[in-house]
Amino acid sequence: MDRIKNLDRINDKGEVWDIAVIGGGASGLGVALDALSRGLSVVLVEKADFATGTSSRSTKLVHGGVRYLAQGDVGLVFEALRERGRLLQNAPHLTYNQPFIIPIYSIFDRIQYSVGLKIYDWMAGRLRLGKSRFISKKETMARLPQVKSKGLSGGVVYHDGQFDDARLALSIAMTCNEMGGCMLNYVKVVGLLKDDAGTTSGVKVQDTFSKKNYNINAKMVVNATGVFADKILKMDKPEAPKSIQPSQGIHLVLDQSFLGGKDALMIPKTSDGRVLFAVPWHGKLVVGTTDTLRDKAKLEPEALVKEIDFILETAEAYLSKAPSREDVLSVFAGLRPLAAPKEGSTKTKEISRSHKVIVSDSKLISITGGKWTTFRKMGEDTVSYFPQVTGEKLNESKSGNIKYHGYTQSPQDGHWKGYGSHAAEIQKMIKADASLGEKLHAEYPYTKAEVVWSARYEMAVKVEDVLSRRIRMLLLDAKAAVQMAPVVAKLMALELGKDDSWVNSELEDFKKLANKYILKP
Repeated sequence: MDRIKNLDRINDKGEVWDIAVIGGGASGLGVALDALSRGLSVVLVEKADFATGTSSRSTKLVHGGVRYLAQGDVGLVFEALRERGRLLQNAPHLTYNQPFIIPIYSIFDRIQYSVGLKIYDWMAGRLRLGKSRFISKKETMARLPQVKSKGLSGGVVYHDGQFDDARLALSIAMTCNEMGGCMLNYVKVVGLLKDDAGTTSGVKVQDTFSKKNYNINAKMVVNATGVFADKILKMDKPEAPKSIQPSQGIHLVLDQSFLGGKDALMIPKTSDGRVLFAVPWHGKLVVGTTDTLRDKAKLEPEALVKEIDFILETAEAYLSKAPSREDVLSVFAGLRPLAAPKEGSTKTKEISRSHKVIVSDSKLISITGGKWTTFRKMGEDTVSYFPQVTGEKLNESKSGNIKYHGYTQSPQDGHWKGYGSHAAEIQKMIKADASLGEKLHAEYPYTKAEVVWSARYEMAVKVEDVLSRRIRMLLLDAKAAVQMAPVVAKLMALELGKDDSWVNSELEDFKKLANKYILKP
């Protein structure tokens, strides 16, 4: 992806795009992918980096949603399981078949979860990832060495998907770019264009760096900004009612030794009636999540003390070695864009997780709600409004079978897996220049070559783009990410033609950001 070339493309004042997408997270990328699969022309603008917000801060699960099944939302689970299967087939380099174990401490739990998960297996059909089954106490302890053994009678194993959310977003963006889409990060929408009849006819945007303004004309404009959807809706109609209720979910990242083994732990019912996951990810353990209503949408939400305490206390109840604040390598928070309830209940468990498409009077299309697993279906449902908005014919969707950028059936092991078919190309760079094989940090496998690759081919333009979303260090070990930052900044400056003042500014920005991920004792 070449940002300069794509900026040139939106500079063409005579171009009328079929669809202009606002938002480069899961839902916006789903819309772009599906539209391109139908032969439509697409431009997508994102005010920060791809997946900067909620889409890079998930629990890293591609799942049908065991919790939604318990709540009786059978339709959502069927849809999500089908999409889970597709995602694992289309992006084997960014997804895993992850076994989960529910520790069992009573006969009732054994029956309840064994039966429930057999239904989950059946619903997945031929896209099932593995059979659920009851295992003995001995096997449970062997697979989850650090789980509390007192009262334990065994465990129920089931399978779900796991993924790298930010790298998947990047892979989809690059796929769209290869299909002819014009994908742009750090381009902010500052207004909507309308024709004489008051119909939305495009977007006014500004390049964050050059401050240059552009008018993008489009037959259909899609607002896919997640928790920020109401900002665009108010640009369209200042008196528009609130449609989004942000719900915060936080995660703590610990050393893998707190759980041991390669299986994930799932606690179906915590003290507040929610599900808690402890999932192995890139050699660490991601523990979460919470569900806390927040009033305002923020790009960088921060974990509340009560949320951190809740996760630590719940983990302590199930792990033989209790994690403390000092053990937390990183804490990250994301905001779910839940569809706001009409009246009454504000419990997040009762606010819809399914997506919905809103058509405004000006024919602005907004996609709200949803989750990563169903991003492609969300895109398909949104693009299906194209004939209603434009009066033009729409081809059949082919997005379900598209293999994502970097696709390979035999990805390399370790951190190289996330690059898919491009891992060998990065390794060739190292062979040509041995200095690029130097590690960014003694304790982690990431190399200087990956920074150069990110800046050259993956549209990384800020230090945080690399350390947060290309190699994920900010989420894995925030202090280590701060230590890597000076080397990353210098490598990026050389690649992007930046000076020392840019390096210093970037390092200052990144340190401020990283402080939000470092838990104070």
